[in-house]
Amino acid sequence: MTDMRTAFAAEASELLDEDPLTAIVLAEISADLFAKAAARHPDRVLNVGIREQLMVSVGGGLALAGLRPIVHTYAPFLVERAFEQVKLDLGHQGGHAVLVSIGASYDAARAGRTHQAPEDVALIDSVPGFSVIVPGHPAEVRGLLREAVNGLGSGPGGGSAYLRLSAERNREARPLSASLQMVRPGRRAVVVAVGPMLDPVLDAPPAAGLGQARIPFGPFLALACLELIFAHDWIDAWNAHDLERILSHYEDEALLTSPVALKLLNGDGTVRGKAALRAYFLRGLEAYPNLRFDLVDTLWGTETIVVFYINNVRGNKTAEVMQISPEGMIRRVWANYDQ
Repeated sequence: MTDMRTAFAAEASELLDEDPLTAIVLAEISADLFAKAAARHPDRVLNVGIREQLMVSVGGGLALAGLRPIVHTYAPFLVERAFEQVKLDLGHQGGHAVLVSIGASYDAARAGRTHQAPEDVALIDSVPGFSVIVPGHPAEVRGLLREAVNGLGSGPGGGSAYLRLSAERNREARPLSASLQMVRPGRRAVVVAVGPMLDPVLDAPPAAGLGQARIPFGPFLALACLELIFAHDWIDAWNAHDLERILSHYEDEALLTSPVALKLLNGDGTVRGKAALRAYFLRGLEAYPNLRFDLVDTLWGTETIVVFYINNVRGNKTAEVMQISPEGMIRRVWANYDQ
């Protein structure tokens, strides 16, 4: 069965064949996997020997010359040993590269501390312009690598990427996404699993009310987790047709403004207070006994979240902009429809 490093070498070799600007810079590690590619492209597969600082500097020079370099070796040699070159030749100089490591934190536990790199993500995170990408399965590597190479220089603040490969893997690949993916719903808290840590989290003894989410690794706000939990619980309450659970998300004086309310009720289209919301929601649940919402996406702001879903009765897209109180309750809602 293919591992992440083999999948990476295969995809990188294909990129070399397809794109005359792609280049590979190595420091002996994985040189055997690139032997055929080096024979086809000797000017763009460069093995500098056991000189990791030079490897990163060469990658930075290639980037400044307009190429798209992929720089690869073991995690502690790539990030820790050559950190000054990452900081200066890529970060400070504005060069863009895809750094691809193997070994993760403790893949080579028996090799000792020289081959362990639990600090690599923290170091990379301190360099402006880098995104950190952690696949959870070998089948995810190809798409993530190609996306990272194609995106060099186009991301916010820079567009470099650190692709962190591991010998560990989940049992199955997951769809690639730049946002949180809910794997198991829950109400009380969230467990965020990164890359190959998803399966160990899912295999742990279940705790009532806990949910798991998988995300591409990198800086993220707690709000992103909270809005995902909130949106799933709100959707689940509607799909269960549980009126009390639905209303538990709203403040007593909550306001809801909707074109549907404007059509069905006399007034300005705003439903005021939980008692009025109860009657309004009950009317919808009774009118549509098979009502179901399919969550499409969620967005978050400083005081708001947007729950974007499809109503299976009318088949229309709906986006509800919800103002959330500091206590996590819905204070105000604006419903928007595509038809």
